[in-house]
Amino acid sequence: MPNIVNKMVVRELEEEFKDAEGMVLVSFGGLTVEESDALRGQLAEKNISFKMVRNSLARRVLAEKNLTFLDKSTLKGNTGVAYGDAEAAINAAKIFDDKAVRKAGKVTFKGGVLEGNALDAQSAKALADLPDRDTLHAMLLGVISGPARGLATVINAVPSGVARVIQAHVDEGSAE
Repeated sequence: MPNIVNKMVVRELEEEFKDAEGMVLVSFGGLTVEESDALRGQLAEKNISFKMVRNSLARRVLAEKNLTFLDKSTLKGNTGVAYGDAEAAINAAKIFDDKAVRKAGKVTFKGGVLEGNALDAQSAKALADLPDRDTLHAMLLGVISGPARGLATVINAVPSGVARVIQAHVDEGSAE
């Protein structure tokens, strides 16, 4: 029977993970206090919640959400969970996959969750390659405005072509 502290922690995790659309699970060991604070600060700037969890309790909470990981080592060792909406999970993956963090080699991807689907370590790391919402909006705007710009150019070309022909006739008539 779990003790009262474990029950409270499970209740807290259930409440915090309840609305989470995405999570990135990482091994967060070997970091100095300064490195850990810097990463936590970057996560906080993007409104990403981060928590170190006990694996047995996290396993219990995630199982209640019908999330199980195929790789049993996902919830072994020290585990940090960055969570929030789907965009928060993508931003967390980008922060953990940052060049400086990779170079230090102290943070490794263990798994993730995106919109109710459990991800393995490779898939969680691949979230870092997805564009964020602002980039997607810019790409969509480019896709929409490109053909519209071309259409405006073609429509504008007809009157200007007619004007050039008329001007050529006027120039030809005044030359005589």
